Amino acid sequence: MTPIETALQEKILVLDGAMGTMLQAYKFEEEDFRGERFKDHPSPLKGNNDLLSLTQPEAIKAVHREYFEVGADIVETNTFSSTSIGMADYAMEDLVYELNFASAQLAKTVADEFTQANPHKPRFVAGSIGPTNRTASMSPDVNDPGYRAVTFDELVEAYSEQVRGLVDGGADVLLVETVFDTLNAKAALFAIDVLKEENNWDIPVMISGTITDASGRTLSGQTVEAFAVSVSHIPLLSIGFNCALGADQLLPYLRRLSNTTETLVSAHPNAGLPNAFGAYDQTPEEMRDLIQKYLDENLVNIIGGCCGSTPEHIRQIAEVAMQHKPRKVSLNA
Repeated sequence: MTPIETALQEKILVLDGAMGTMLQAYKFEEEDFRGERFKDHPSPLKGNNDLLSLTQPEAIKAVHREYFEVGADIVETNTFSSTSIGMADYAMEDLVYELNFASAQLAKTVADEFTQANPHKPRFVAGSIGPTNRTASMSPDVNDPGYRAVTFDELVEAYSEQVRGLVDGGADVLLVETVFDTLNAKAALFAIDVLKEENNWDIPVMISGTITDASGRTLSGQTVEAFAVSVSHIPLLSIGFNCALGADQLLPYLRRLSNTTETLVSAHPNAGLPNAFGAYDQTPEEMRDLIQKYLDENLVNIIGGCCGSTPEHIRQIAEVAMQHKPRKVSLNA
């Protein structure tokens, strides 16, 4: 059993909050994203937050540190878009392995600092694997429903490169997150499975889908139950939901998931729904009170925040999570 699996037997683990929300506060400009190394890069780079792991590493470490300081047990690497598909927008496909390795190493360095300071509360790094900006099961062209912007094999290749960097950099667990198209997720899971076998890796895998609207389905049309069944062919540390919805809107789907699956359950909802300006207004106390229901109903093993959540949101969540027992299941189920 890996250390994170051992910890999950004992308590609810707290995941960090939003990376992007925190980085916005730095107000980085184009030259900050470029740094000295990429000052002559031909494409605009502002907005490529994953690149900041190379050009502003101290800021990334500071964000991780803030989340650990308020009680997070797990931080996610700054790699949500770090695939060749995501980096193609910036003509940086050749940096994918380095981005993932560096991001994992930054997070692991900070995690180790906190673990050494308090060995009774070990800290972990989740390698963040986002969905990419292409979908394998739907056409982006309404006039050509048979067209696909990406193939399964292309996704497997892209994810394989990302996963190698994350594992080599020191990630404790891999988190395939914000899944809107389960075929994309299956490509990621396949890539992970092949690499685990080839390299004899013993690294747990989390998966987290996203319910996109009140229909209770993913973007590619799956219900909660269908999503859970369609990824259950691979041994998972946890299955859960994140993003798109706030904690109150996510609750009924989390109940259904908890009743469906025999594995651990995770949730990291948004801090409410965005306002007219795209900002999130839900206070830490409001989010805490909504997540209290998850805990009272014994629905989760891992809890955190997604878009709009800050260290103060995570502090409040961590404080209530400490007072509850984790959802009981067998890790070998």
